[in-house]
Amino acid sequence: MAFPVTRMRRLRRTAGVRDLVRETRVAAADLIQPYFVRHGSGEEEIPSMPGQYHLSVDALVERAAAAHAAGVPAVIVFGLPARKDEAASEAFDDEGIVQMAVRALRAHVPELVVMTDVCLCQYTSHGHCGIIQDGDVANDVTLEVLADTALSHARAGADVVAPSDMMDGRVAAIRAALDGEGFERTSILAYSAKFASAFYGPFRDAAHSAPSMGDRRGYQMDPANGREAVREALLDIEEGADMVMVKPALPYLDVLRSLRDQTRVPLAAYQVSGEYAMIAAAAAQGLMDERAAVLEALTAIRRAGADMVITYHAARAARWLS
Repeated sequence: MAFPVTRMRRLRRTAGVRDLVRETRVAAADLIQPYFVRHGSGEEEIPSMPGQYHLSVDALVERAAAAHAAGVPAVIVFGLPARKDEAASEAFDDEGIVQMAVRALRAHVPELVVMTDVCLCQYTSHGHCGIIQDGDVANDVTLEVLADTALSHARAGADVVAPSDMMDGRVAAIRAALDGEGFERTSILAYSAKFASAFYGPFRDAAHSAPSMGDRRGYQMDPANGREAVREALLDIEEGADMVMVKPALPYLDVLRSLRDQTRVPLAAYQVSGEYAMIAAAAAQGLMDERAAVLEALTAIRRAGADMVITYHAARAARWLS
């Protein structure tokens, strides 16, 4: 009915009423904290991502335990290797940095859900997400290395492996490798819709993973394509993905909504380094309220359909939400 009988402001009148009719909620239980782990000792702040750190294994365990105590249920681990080569050797080394980190997290924070990023860009001397042959990333050869990497993470104790490389067929290859070695209970979170985005800049600085030649547009998705993202997700689910992801988050809320409407598996969104850095930079300049901006952004991502959000804000947001 028309005004004055219908007055929408009635449901916004007090904080209690607003909370009662709120459609979308964000809780610490929805959040996943990414961490960068390296060889050595101590921790060092990442200049392009203030408030985020390169962590030794011991420092990682300490920060992960604190985040878990604040209510964050899961972390995803990215490794900085001791060496890089064309074969990405440390990616699948059972004594590699991620593998050591996972074992430490399993031992010291047993209730934590441990996820691992399965990609090769940090480990290759050229910075691409696969093995180079004849000047190009060789899809099918790369699948073997990705499967070995995921298997090494599962052996170390990872609950979830998350392939982010965007090679065709990688979910099927990883699922077959895991099942073949008795890790049928290890879950796969596929970076199904990973776009070739400008918002990854701070991450590439943090992970030392910028490609030394060319770019990643030949395997990551064109930002202009939404329907293709649905195809990617459906293919990954058919190959055995237990969960799928959209990355980045805020610039692709429409894609999140499409995947939510057309899939039935749990859906993740990755609020990436560029999204984090923009808020941090604006807050440092006094241009916005950091806490309010972070919680608004997380609410938007959940409202668009994400069941879980990978965000560098997770540990702090969990404390704000408690």
